[in-house]
Formats: sequence, C-alpha cells, structure tokens
Amino acid sequence: MTTTARQRFTVRAGLAEADEEDGPFEGVPDHLSRPLREWVSSVLRPSTSLEQTEVAEAVALRLRIPVPARYRAAAYLSSVIDDDLLNVVDELLLIMTQLRRMDSKTLLTLEFVLNQGGSAYALNSEKDGLEIRVAATVRDAVTQTVREAAGKASAGSASDHLAIAWKAAYGRQPDPVRAYSEAIKAVECAAHSVIQPNHAKATLGTMLGEIGNARAKFATALSTPTGKDPIAPVEALMRALWDGQTSRHGKQTTTVPETLEAARMSVHLAATLVQWFVSGAVVRNP
Repeated sequence: MTTTARQRFTVRAGLAEADEEDGPFEGVPDHLSRPLREWVSSVLRPSTSLEQTEVAEAVALRLRIPVPARYRAAAYLSSVIDDDLLNVVDELLLIMTQLRRMDSKTLLTLEFVLNQGGSAYALNSEKDGLEIRVAATVRDAVTQTVREAAGKASAGSASDHLAIAWKAAYGRQPDPVRAYSEAIKAVECAAHSVIQPNHAKATLGTMLGEIGNARAKFATALSTPTGKDPIAPVEALMRALWDGQTSRHGKQTTTVPETLEAARMSVHLAATLVQWFVSGAVVRNP
C-alpha cells in the first residue's frame, strides 16, 4: 500500500484549506518519530544477542553517536530523534543487509511507515539504505538502464558508474560532485565504442570534438528530415552534461562545486544517454 493523492476529508468538504500537511516531509516530523524508533528497536531486538549488540555498537561508532555509560547501545539508538534517527535507520539497513539478517517483513514494515507517513525518503532499490523519494516510474527507468548497461560488454563500467551516480544524488547523504562526475563517466563508458572506439583515452570532451569534426559518421533511430542533422539531439545532451560540470578542473578562480539540483539533473541526462547508446539508438555508420 502506498500514499494516495486524496486530500483529507475536511479539505474535500470545504471545512479547511489545503496545506502541506500531507508531505512529503523532510527530516522526522512528530508523527513519524515513534514508528521509526519502534522499527529501530525491532531490528535491534533482542538487545542481549551478541550479534545485535555488536551491530548496535557498530552503528553508534560509525555515526559518531556517543552512547551514555548507563545505556546499552541498542536501547539508546532506539531513542534518538531527528536526523540521527534517519541516519540510524539508513545504517541499520546497510549493516543488516550485509549480514543477511534483514527479512522481508521488516523491510515491508519500514516501507509502510515511510509511505503512509509521507516521508521525503524511501528505501533504495537494493533495500540497503534510504534515498530521497522520486517518482517510481523515473526510478524504475534508471534502474532498467543500469541493468541493460550491465548486460552490454561494449558499455564497459557504465552500469556501475550510473548506479553510483544515482546513489550519490538521491541517497541519504548526497554528494553532488561525486554524482556529476560518475554521471559523466557512465556516458563516457556507454558512448566510447560508438563515438571513439580507437581512442583509448577518450573523454566526453574528445567525443564531442569527434562529433563536431565528423558528423556524417553517426546516425540515430530518430527519423530526421532531409538536410537536418541526426546526431544533433545526442550532441546537445552530451554538451549540456559536459559544459554543466563546474568542478572538473582547478584554476586561479575559486572552484564551484555542482549543486545538488544540477547533480540530479546530470544523472537523468546521463541515464537517457546511456540508454540511447546501450540500446543501439545511436550508431556509427559503416
């Protein structure tokens, strides 16, 4: 069951104005605090188990959460609030998945709480961490592109780079610079065999140069009117991705890191380009 778009009854009846009370909610609002803490408690129960005790201690240490001497780590982690609580949930997902101790019922419970509570966060596709919630169709499209790229030998490591870019853009602790860099690498891997197969050190920049110097070498699946340039749409997306990276090189002026918004846009640009190259929608003429 997922959160529906239906407004509450008092709004539908005209007794109250529509507001932002239905989310999505960033952080941990009051109505999500108790169920999330109970979820943490259920994962770390029984606290007397050696393994669970070690997991709780590992989470506290990794997150630099000081546990008072009078508390067991498992009990204390079940009482934290706000961003600490989100970090604990995220870290528990990772550790318990790595230990193969995260069962489907526990995951479904967390998904239910996040969905019904209107949280801005959701489980990632690997179920080993939180990510910022995006439309399921968008997420699924990127996931499918990652799978397709993984099955295409000529795409090199495009799948890995795109998956890393997605996590860096939408994970619980976003890293915009990493997301943008990995997005570019994903496209470079996917496009290499088509644009510059004989250039061992090809980059997105050199590929754009190749397109500019030999446009007639390339074609796409799009129907292009006579006299028009079939590679232009591909070049435009590649150029936008390449020119939009603000932290690629250091210089005399201050380096400007990519914003989170730019990084997320770069990931979606990259996913489109990777899909085009992996699917054969962009080809090199014989």
